[in-house]
Amino acid sequence: QLQLVESGGGLVQPGGSLRLSCRASGLTLDYYMVAWFRQAPGKEREGVSCISGSTRTTNYAGSVKGRFTISRDNPENTVILQMNSLKPEDTAVYYCAADRGQCPVEFYEGRYTNWGQGTQVTVSS
Repeated sequence: QLQLVESGGGLVQPGGSLRLSCRASGLTLDYYMVAWFRQAPGKEREGVSCISGSTRTTNYAGSVKGRFTISRDNPENTVILQMNSLKPEDTAVYYCAADRGQCPVEFYEGRYTNWGQGTQVTVSS
């Protein structure tokens, strides 16, 4: 069974950077698509980024394109979300999710059966 654990969240000033990690255990992530979602207080969970399995293609929500980068660290069985130029509106709990297949064009949380517990990101001065 695939288990996911997020880390790397914290408090950062606007314009700063954070590096989130989604470490897997139980199975290798190589052939899984892995996505990051986030949920801000009082809002629905939204997709942020996704990286496909075998093709390694990526996609991003418009609100983070050009600022966030998703990548794989295969030896560590980990997917990284590098977040730069952070804004207060990026404040949320960030979750990683994984399932077999390729990233869909639209972010759809029902597509993923494996989820981590989340890590808090707060962007504030």
